[in-house]
Amino acid sequence: MRAPAREAPLKHVEFVPVSAHETLAVMVFADGSVENRLMSAPDGLPTSALVEAGNFLSARLKGRTLSEAREDIRAEIADRRAQLDETASRLVENGLADWSGGEERNLIVRGRARLLDNLQAAEDLERIRMLFDDLERKEGLIALLDKAREGQGVRIFIGAENPIFSLSGSSVIVAPYMNEDRRIVGALGVIGPTRLNYARVIPLVDYTARVVGRMFEKPRG
Repeated sequence: MRAPAREAPLKHVEFVPVSAHETLAVMVFADGSVENRLMSAPDGLPTSALVEAGNFLSARLKGRTLSEAREDIRAEIADRRAQLDETASRLVENGLADWSGGEERNLIVRGRARLLDNLQAAEDLERIRMLFDDLERKEGLIALLDKAREGQGVRIFIGAENPIFSLSGSSVIVAPYMNEDRRIVGALGVIGPTRLNYARVIPLVDYTARVVGRMFEKPRG
């Protein structure tokens, strides 16, 4: 069922791409309940990155909510930025690098030949590279968490999980549609085999529910 997102302690999370523009966040809560949230896919994010993000977050999320995990990662980003500034300052003071202007600062390394004679500077440069990579990964995780928090739940019943369909070997995907006040006014769904093509059906059910919901909005003007 498509319902407002839930905020509760989690046990596991997994991101499954269902189309070029949408990803399904499968969330297992600490109490054993499961929620599937359909969310927009971050631009240019490969499937391997989604798998890596799911594994990383599952290890960090146990017993914590999405909001709590987000704050933890935000704190780590602030710490990494402080380390980056401190390490980069040493290179700048030694005349080996400069910060470029503009909103997005880039570290421009100078005198690469001198780095070969300065072991500390070479180590600092490698540490800066690692810090930049870590910051990029964590900012990507923040983007995923934000999209997962904003996503709407699409409830999927597969086989024995639903007593109505347990004997027929079927599954059902249901999404209620809401009016402009976010109140549920009806529901629609798809019944099919347990090996249903979920990657195609889930976005269709969700999209159709949104379209039907718009029909209940009051005309403007």
